[in-house]
Amino acid sequence: MRITAVTCVKNEGPFLLEWIAFNRLIGVTDFLFYSNDCTDGTAELLEALAAREMLVHLPNPAQGRNYQMEALKDAAHQEVVRQADWLWIADVDEFLNIHVGAHDIPSLIEACGNAKAISIGFQFFANDGIESFVDAPVISQFTRSHNPDIWCAETAIEVKTLVRQDFPLKYYGAHRPFFKKNLPPRRFPRWSDGSGRDVPHKFLVADNPRRIRKFPAKGSRDFATLNHYALRSLDSYLVKNDRGDVNREHRAFDDSYWRERNDPAYQDLSIQRYLPQLAEALEELKSDPEIAELHATCVSRHIEKRDALLAQSSYQDMRRQLLASSTLPPQEEALLEDLGLMVSTTE
Repeated sequence: MRITAVTCVKNEGPFLLEWIAFNRLIGVTDFLFYSNDCTDGTAELLEALAAREMLVHLPNPAQGRNYQMEALKDAAHQEVVRQADWLWIADVDEFLNIHVGAHDIPSLIEACGNAKAISIGFQFFANDGIESFVDAPVISQFTRSHNPDIWCAETAIEVKTLVRQDFPLKYYGAHRPFFKKNLPPRRFPRWSDGSGRDVPHKFLVADNPRRIRKFPAKGSRDFATLNHYALRSLDSYLVKNDRGDVNREHRAFDDSYWRERNDPAYQDLSIQRYLPQLAEALEELKSDPEIAELHATCVSRHIEKRDALLAQSSYQDMRRQLLASSTLPPQEEALLEDLGLMVSTTE
């Protein structure tokens, strides 16, 4: 089975090897990376890996600001995508945590039956007070999240989607594929959630903006969860804030973004089942002296960028603000205030 992962990156160098090694463990056979305007050694590391035929690396073809969607449009025509049996579109801070069988993508596909698409719900993992960047697997460091079925007072949570090659495709979206125009209902593909159940009809047909890329999370993750480490350490978050993201240039990651994803109410260690194999896979990758050196360069530049940012008063203020911020998402805090139940969450 050929499974191709497609992702867009900008200054993600310290995290590349973990993400590649992890995805290889769960069954990804091919990778297509798009990068843009990297200054931390990301592009150089990807080029070295591409020279070893471990992945395909291309410059992001975007002419405007919509980097991710323009890259996905280009990806549909790339051989590494066209030859795949399944396509997995995800970001480098997203890890597919599979709970069934051999804990890999083929096991998930088998558990979900004859589906042409499988949408897996996010679970946002909190920073949980971790300040310093450490060059160690992200999945080993961050273990707490919101209640898996409720995020920011919402019961519907965003998803990412595995797509089979014969899906009746109009185009790939970052969160889900879209049907060919005027596809008759009798030709709708079977589309499952992460428990093997049919996705809700409103999501299936993208009935309204609230159901284009999310659906109710409760009961939808029996077979798989998408662990999303959007914050990582406070050091790395500051660097992320400086660089923006691959989807929108100069996007600001403000206090609300942090607070919405920094709810540590629930501990989930299940993804750590992969750690022994992941450690071996990372050791093997770093046994190549050039790969090890390029990775070390990315790490050192990440730290240098952190230090440069913290020399600025605005980033010193931001760091203090984030350290002092409530671990309740703003929406939940507002709800408690409306109910007259608000208490201090920073003591």
